[in-house]
Amino acid sequence: MKVTGYRSLTTEHDWGRLIGDANGVMSGPRTEVHVLILETDAGIDGVGIGPHGDVDRVFDAVEGQDPRGVSALYDRMLARVFKTGHAGSTFGAIGAIDIALWDLKAKAAGEPLWRTLGGLDRFVPGYASGLDIALDDEGLARLYTEFADRGFGAGKLKGGRNLGDDLRRLEILREVLGRNSANPALMFDANESWNRSQAVRYVTALEREFDLTWIEEPVRRWDAAGLASVRRGIRAAVATGENLTGLEQYRPLLDADAVDIVQVGNVWGITHFLRVAAVAHSRDLPVSPVAYHTNPVAHAAVAVPNHLAFEVQGLTSPIGLRVDQEYADGGIVLGDEPGIGIRVDESGIRAGRAANPPAQDAGPHVRPGRAGLRLVPDSARDLW
Repeated sequence: MKVTGYRSLTTEHDWGRLIGDANGVMSGPRTEVHVLILETDAGIDGVGIGPHGDVDRVFDAVEGQDPRGVSALYDRMLARVFKTGHAGSTFGAIGAIDIALWDLKAKAAGEPLWRTLGGLDRFVPGYASGLDIALDDEGLARLYTEFADRGFGAGKLKGGRNLGDDLRRLEILREVLGRNSANPALMFDANESWNRSQAVRYVTALEREFDLTWIEEPVRRWDAAGLASVRRGIRAAVATGENLTGLEQYRPLLDADAVDIVQVGNVWGITHFLRVAAVAHSRDLPVSPVAYHTNPVAHAAVAVPNHLAFEVQGLTSPIGLRVDQEYADGGIVLGDEPGIGIRVDESGIRAGRAANPPAQDAGPHVRPGRAGLRLVPDSARDLW
């Protein structure tokens, strides 16, 4: 079997609500989902998920190669760009190809990827995470009630801009998720919007009312000293890592003893997750994947010894994608379809795309000019 080419598609996920974080909110309820399909001479296609605008920079590292040699091909892609670097969009392209290669490997074996990777149990423990900063109190309660109906007893709130609002909203989460747990796990995500002193002050105030499980990305992703400072100043665990593009970027954080929960973005691929999980395990740290559409890394989560909980951002699939997994008992139940279990309706996606061209939207992906520069929480004035 040889890789012969690829096809690229863009579909959308209809969240049915606005989504965002402390850095901003999307203007509409739909966001883009990028799909990469690797073609082979065996007539089997591999499906990868994630933005891959730099795919041509690395594709020749896998073209003509046997896709079953996934780990070696991953290193070939990294080696192909070692002079110019593999961060950002290039790492996204490597991740999308990597997911598609693992999909092909499992399809060739005629089994779901979680089985190919050595998993015994198809159940992936998870937590609810609604990207919820744009929701009012009623909408927040309604959303997490949907998660609670699927058995979730843990949830993560987006916040960090207004202390009073966050205290009230955390109470809503605790009440709704409390139907499934006497002590629901509550996580809080600031999305790199604080400086270190502000983070300690803010979290200390939250902890007067709540026993928080972890604080996610309290300061910038690369700030090892800042993360360590926050970790020493609060009771909750510090979680970070979803935006780190390469194993080497974790080294300074781990050396500084700056992280309790090692996170990995789904969008960066399965091999990256497996390697980060192994490094974290060597330091007795748990690993927690941060979700992306269709949750491809869930297949790898069941195959590592230190998986803690998988972020579940929504209960529906992107338009034109049928995913062989379910949400139940507070987690993801993986199916038996070979590969990562994604079927793609290519003609339906293309027709829908032609009828509804995308609009440009900055949303939460553009850092506000005043991020990290507020002195105190202020309900009367937006200082971002």
